[in-house]
Amino acid sequence: MQKDFTLSTYKYLLETALESRYLFYSFQDYCEGKAKGKFIILRHDVDKKATNALVIARIEAKLGIRASYYFRVVPQSNKPHIIKQIAELGHEIGYHYEELSIFNGNPEKSIEHFERQLNSLRQFYQVKTICMHGSPLSKWDNRDLWKIYNYRDFGIIGEPYIDLLIKPMLDNIVYLTDTARMWDGEKFNVRDKVGYQLSVTGKNTGLHSTFDLINWLKVNDNLSNIMITTHPQRWTDNKIDWMFELTLQTLKNVVKKLIVNK
Repeated sequence: MQKDFTLSTYKYLLETALESRYLFYSFQDYCEGKAKGKFIILRHDVDKKATNALVIARIEAKLGIRASYYFRVVPQSNKPHIIKQIAELGHEIGYHYEELSIFNGNPEKSIEHFERQLNSLRQFYQVKTICMHGSPLSKWDNRDLWKIYNYRDFGIIGEPYIDLLIKPMLDNIVYLTDTARMWDGEKFNVRDKVGYQLSVTGKNTGLHSTFDLINWLKVNDNLSNIMITTHPQRWTDNKIDWMFELTLQTLKNVVKKLIVNK
């Protein structure tokens, strides 16, 4: 029996979407008005294990799919040689910022660091979009930096939690994320949430596994456009890494549920 959160399962998900006549776009493409027809905005938050992101990027490139990859500043994510290769495959590179959490809410230090890291990433790609890191153990919401500053002053045209996911059914987009290593993990989700009630979500459609999502794409031919968010560290064919990620995420879910229910 095929396991979930393997590379073969991920490839099957992409192939099913293509067969169901979905077009794939990066978030930058969407912000620039290039997303047309029935589409999926494909986003990856590279929290750690950047090497996994490169493997996934190669799978997508072979299928003719362009996606968005958001890299953190931490060493597990910020791997210049990998970022460069993913950009060369034709994917979008973005910044997965977490400055307020790093600098304990200090806005001056946060914005200085943000600009430095943005310029560093722009060695490899002309970064146009950013995406907050949820930092579930921090009391700081990284998006609050933009209550003081304007990211458009830095040449940024989009942040999904501000320019897409809090707007009332803009383009009728459904948001699906593998947060908590499932597709209906709202109860474990601290900040990776939309700001409005979607008409279709993993919770409301019974989507739990990737195979549920695959079957949903097969039978729901005329549904909304979608943003799919994955975390590449979850997806692997290495049996030891797969089991470690499963065990670690199970423990993390217990902690995150306590935080959500405070």
